[in-house]
Amino acid sequence: MDWEQRITEAWARLDDLSEEDFRALVTSAVAGAPEAVGKFEQAAAFDSTGHSDQAVPLYREALDLGLTGERRRRAVIQMASSLRNLGQPEIAVELLAAEQDAGSDHLDDAVRAFLALALVDVGREREAASIALGALAPHLPRYQRSLGNYARALLD
Repeated sequence: MDWEQRITEAWARLDDLSEEDFRALVTSAVAGAPEAVGKFEQAAAFDSTGHSDQAVPLYREALDLGLTGERRRRAVIQMASSLRNLGQPEIAVELLAAEQDAGSDHLDDAVRAFLALALVDVGREREAASIALGALAPHLPRYQRSLGNYARALLD
């Protein structure tokens, strides 16, 4: 079994194991994976078991080691969320605002959602509502155009 499959299987067991056992399983599963991937998966395991303070340094290491692709974007989103939870929403806003401009993929709405949360925490509620509603608008069965216009108007 390759490391990618072991990681997938480890995450499938998140709700079945104690926090410690789950983190140990993830650590074992990343054997043979690129170091950046291993650090990211370990960070995510800490995050998913309520230890944002231990996750953030591992996310930073993973990014510094050159994490790429979808995991890179997930690392930015997850680290920003953790920083927000640790009382550092300003840094979360910086990270997520930069990530919004870094390209586009299926995680765009996640970037916007977490940016909106961080903006609320720094007192920029109208901007947060605009971003959240703008992200929601394309998913509605009707009223996409109207909601998109209203979302932009919140900033005027």
